[in-house]
Amino acid sequence: MRRRSRRTALLQVALVSLAIAGCSSGQTQLKNWIAQVKQRPGGRIEPLPEVKPYESFTYSAANLRSPFQPQGPSDSGPSTVRPDLHRNREFLEQFPLDTLKMVGTLKMGSHFYGLVQSKDGLVHRVQPGNYVGQNDGKIVSITPSKISILEIVPDGLGGYIQRPASLALAN
Repeated sequence: MRRRSRRTALLQVALVSLAIAGCSSGQTQLKNWIAQVKQRPGGRIEPLPEVKPYESFTYSAANLRSPFQPQGPSDSGPSTVRPDLHRNREFLEQFPLDTLKMVGTLKMGSHFYGLVQSKDGLVHRVQPGNYVGQNDGKIVSITPSKISILEIVPDGLGGYIQRPASLALAN
């Protein structure tokens, strides 16, 4: 049994010696390359950029409303703007405003009308006082190139605000 353990130990020593010798033989190429790189002339190093002096900034809008906070109710008290829920709905109120197109105007006598095309392809005649769009948009004026609308939209705080919108003449 002693013979076997001695043989095993000698065999292990021989294997470790071979492994170490095998690792060191591939170093010559690496050493040559390192020597070549060290012989190359050094490159020019760019100078560091000039540090500009710090300019202080005085914030002068501290007394204004923060744009990250919701706008509070106006100083005039609760808003009186509300959509009329008991009003009969007009045909063009079933379409979102962005699907309606102004395609022209029409003057009959002293009345000036706007021509609006809905997404179903039909052309409708409108005049100031008519409602369009899904946000209680009331037509306030009609010019040859634009129909001006005043919409009533939620303000995000439980109330409503009026928002101007328009339909421009489509080319």
